[in-house]
Order: sequence, then C-alpha cells, then structure tokens
Amino acid sequence: MYETINSSVNYGGLELKNRIIFAPTTFGLSDEEYFEKIRRIAAGGCAMVIIGDVPVGKSMIEKSLFDKKGFAYYQKLTEIVHSYDCRICAQLHQSDSNMLAMLKYVPGVLTKKISMQELRPLLNAEVAPYISKLSVKKIKKITDGFGKAAELAVKAGFDMVQVHGDRMCGSFSSTVFNKRTDEYGGSAENRARFAVEAVKAIRSRLPELPIDYKLAVRQEEPHYGNAGVLESELGVFVPMLVDAGVTSFHVALANHSSLEDTIPPANHPYFKGQGCFLKYCDEVRQFTDKPITGVGGLNDPAFVDDQLASGRITCAAMSRQLLADPEWPNKVAAGQLKEIHRCVRCNRKCLGGLQQHQGTHCIYEKG
Repeated sequence: MYETINSSVNYGGLELKNRIIFAPTTFGLSDEEYFEKIRRIAAGGCAMVIIGDVPVGKSMIEKSLFDKKGFAYYQKLTEIVHSYDCRICAQLHQSDSNMLAMLKYVPGVLTKKISMQELRPLLNAEVAPYISKLSVKKIKKITDGFGKAAELAVKAGFDMVQVHGDRMCGSFSSTVFNKRTDEYGGSAENRARFAVEAVKAIRSRLPELPIDYKLAVRQEEPHYGNAGVLESELGVFVPMLVDAGVTSFHVALANHSSLEDTIPPANHPYFKGQGCFLKYCDEVRQFTDKPITGVGGLNDPAFVDDQLASGRITCAAMSRQLLADPEWPNKVAAGQLKEIHRCVRCNRKCLGGLQQHQGTHCIYEKG
C-alpha cells in the first residue's frame, strides 16, 4: 500500500529514504522546545527536514552559522535529525526587511498598539524602496554570502541547502517590489540575476552539493502573492536557475501578502483543496526535468501517493500535517491509517499561535 510514498528517491543528487519532506516552518519557540519538535518530526519517519530561514550573514535577531553559538545550534540540529536516519537541509535566506525602517514600529509592537497582522503590511510597504535602492556593492556581498553560508552549513552537518526564493530573492524577482533600472531590474532576465548569482556563489564553492530552490510563484486573475516569480515568467527563471546550479525545486505560492494565503485554511476562497499549490508544480514541470517537491494542504495518503506515482511531483512537503502528527510517514508505512491525526487546516494553534506570540503548535497537542 502506498508504495510510491515509501519508495526511496534520488532528489537532485541526495538519496532520500521516502518521498515525505518536512517543509521549512517558523516556530517561535525556545531552543529546547524547538529541538524537541524537530526530534519528533525526524523520529516520525520523514525523509528530510528543512530548517527554515538560515541567514547568509551575521545576524542580531536570528541564529547564524557565522557565529560560534549559532553554528553549535545548527550542528545540534543536524545531529538530532541524523540520529533518526533522516536528511537535513538548510534553507538559506536574506531578509528583505529594512531594519532601520523597522525600528520605528518597535514601540508600537511592544505596547501592542500595532498587532502582528497590522505590522505585516507596514513592513511590506518598506520592501520596494529598500530593494530598489540597495547598492550593487551590497548586493554582491549578500549573494556571495550564500556561498559562504553553504560552506558553513556543510561543516555543521547539513546534507543539502535550499535557496529561499522568497524574501530578498523573491523581491528582486518581482516587479511589485523591484523598481531598479540597472542590471538587476527591468526585464525578467535582470530580475532573476540576484537569485542566479546566489546559486552560482554556492555552486562555485561546492561543485557537488545538492541545491534546492524554493520557487515562490505569484499569480494574477485572481491576484495572490507579491514577491516571487510570475507564472508567465517561469520559462525565463527556471532554465536560468538550472543553468546556475539548482538541482531540484520546492514550489509554493509567493509570500508578502496575507499569511492566510500562503498557509491557507480549509475555508480559503481559492486554495481550499487538497494539494492547493500543485498547479504551480505543473507549470514549472514544463521547463525542467529536475525533481520537484509540491506542498499545500497535503494530508491524505491516497491523494499524495497518486500525485507521486503519476510523476506530477517527486516529493511531498508537509508542515501542518507533520505538526498535527509527526508519525504520519511511519503510520502510512505500517498501514495504520486510522491512527493518523489529520490536519484539519484550522490554523488555530499553528499560524494563530505564532501570530499570538505563543509559538507554533497544533490543536492535537496535549496540555
């Protein structure tokens, strides 16, 4: 039963024991709570865990590979995950938030006059001027940082890196935010340049390392997503990224809009169905034969196995479902389908918990 889910696969040069991947997720938890979450997910049988938002430089607000304490933190994560015969991937990213501009909102956030929901559009409004005015010298330093971060990630024990195609990569890709008139703006080829240089910086240092790319896709009619790559421009971006060294793609909806769109609840007006973002995988497939991971409301083993068996996707990524039941892969492999806690996409304790500064949890959790 569900032979494809349970089958091994070569994912862009990395051997995976099955086809289930834990998608990059923001938790907002203490280190020990986070380590335990990741431990349970790895123990539950998935083939790979992607650690989200690993910065490509030194950071005052995020754990960084570039300092001793941060490196040790990531090293511990790789040890935890590897102890369960599970692979681990570092999602490398550069924030597109203007930190100086953010400071003016800090008092309002601390006094709770500005909610997290209200803060998001305020920060998004700062992205376009920040991206458009960034100096070429600074751009080169950031893209080079992807290569340096990848080297450190490998030293810390990561098996693969993923370039985060949202955040700064996504903002450079999008005409919504990128108003530049130099070689990094204007045409789709120019807007792809930042992401391409980030990938090349990794490939030049690590010729054999598998490089996944989180391809953030935005659409019109109806409009969803603001950063990332427009559907009609995938034919430009995908081949350029492959030529730069990308070995696989993780495809999802672009961000910088409502979080309820990129993490859609079951009653979402457009993305309420099972596999709600898989249509973007179909579009990417037209331009590459590289492995593709799909994501979006996946929780039903039969549906997931069908998508994998048909070749529509190579792997299935889950976040909320593996929060609801980390043992989903093991239970599917053992045929214990009735024992699975299926994510109902209520967003109450996962997205809701994060927005309320309580951390990312699930309604199924005890206590």
